Amino acid sequence: MARRLKLIIAYDGAPFSGWQSQSHRNTVQDHVERAFERVRGKPTRVHGAGRTDAGVHALAQCAHVDLPNDRLSAARWTEALNALLPPIIRVLRCQYVSNDFHARLSAKGKIYRYRIWLAPVLPPFEYRRTWHIARPIDFKILKRAAKHFVGTHDFAGFAANRGKPEKSTIRTIYSLRVRQGGSCLAIEFDGDGFLYKMVRLIVGSLVKCALGKMRIEDVIARLDSGRERLARFAAPAEGLFLVRVRY
Repeated sequence: MARRLKLIIAYDGAPFSGWQSQSHRNTVQDHVERAFERVRGKPTRVHGAGRTDAGVHALAQCAHVDLPNDRLSAARWTEALNALLPPIIRVLRCQYVSNDFHARLSAKGKIYRYRIWLAPVLPPFEYRRTWHIARPIDFKILKRAAKHFVGTHDFAGFAANRGKPEKSTIRTIYSLRVRQGGSCLAIEFDGDGFLYKMVRLIVGSLVKCALGKMRIEDVIARLDSGRERLARFAAPAEGLFLVRVRY
């Protein structure tokens, strides 16, 4: 009988075309599946909790894999995979779980963090890990605009088209925290699920308000409309981190 292995994976998303496997085979899922294949000698499908886009990072992506009659311990799998993966993809830990567990279907929510660097000069170690904004922004306006996204809404106005229609564009954001420490501004979203580019489109609107390029009333109108509109701005991918998947 197959045993189900749960993995917690961290990665620097900058060099990769997102999580989900693609034909060019340069995604995080592709690299993890190749590592499994090198150990097992046969193709192995890895199921992730959800897609992260090209350039987006993860502190704790969750995935699972079914391993028929596997005798390696969870700790040995962690060692074996990390020996084969690029150093910017790390399996933090593995554990065997019930076959009822599913990385995507069992998820109850996710936490994302978006980081912005507010200073004239971007430190080299923040390169491709923050959105660099050299101009001053109005922190109070950004926080005030952010409050309107908490709760259950139709987020169609803050979602991009992935190529097929969503079953539902209604999502719940349980909390949206805005914190600043020194030059780093962090915006953290805790929600039951997120549409394609939803966090980046929300952050883009918040920053435009904080720069005086958009009114809070316009953001509220877009949120209340529940309709996709033109002339939207998505914050760059490199500032976004998947922090945790909640089960």
